[in-house]
Amino acid sequence: MAAAGIAAENAAVEKPLRADARRNRDRLVEMAAAVFAERGIDASLEEIARRAGVGIGTLYRHFPTREHLVEVVYRREAEALCAAADELAKKHASDVALEEWMRRFVDYIATKRGLATSLRILISTNSTLFSDTSGRVSQALRQLVEAAVADGTIRGDVDASDVLHALSGIYSAPDTPEWRDRSRRLVKLLMDGLRFGAEKSAKA
Repeated sequence: MAAAGIAAENAAVEKPLRADARRNRDRLVEMAAAVFAERGIDASLEEIARRAGVGIGTLYRHFPTREHLVEVVYRREAEALCAAADELAKKHASDVALEEWMRRFVDYIATKRGLATSLRILISTNSTLFSDTSGRVSQALRQLVEAAVADGTIRGDVDASDVLHALSGIYSAPDTPEWRDRSRRLVKLLMDGLRFGAEKSAKA
């Protein structure tokens, strides 16, 4: 489908909704994120509708194609991840906020892996989707890394792009049942290394 066609259909989908229709749509997006993360390319639209407590016809009224649903889910997950940077920074010490954000990044990656096939289709119809979201995600991580460096809670020679590169390696790891647990352990190892460097600097 041409980019203009998707844009036109998105405009139709985004018209004001009744409260019950809005709840159904939000529930569909929430359940879709969970199912895509769990099932990957095998995710069933029927299962998403069932978990959301609506019929498949309701799903298609809100999202005419799988790609429409995927785009909304992808944007939602990326926006939530970016917003979490500010929220966590207000609640926790800078290194703790960074570690918790990286755990959430694992969840974001899990959903993104499940969306992979449809995301590849979207590349040809929305050239700015990935550049916009990846730029915002990178900025959120940079904000947290720089705060932790400034506080001395992680080592001072850390560059946010290096941390993002390490985290992005999680995406290409084999999709096995223990993938999420292993990825969280890798986040812990990464944070231990960042903190260890800070501890050595403090003692010098």
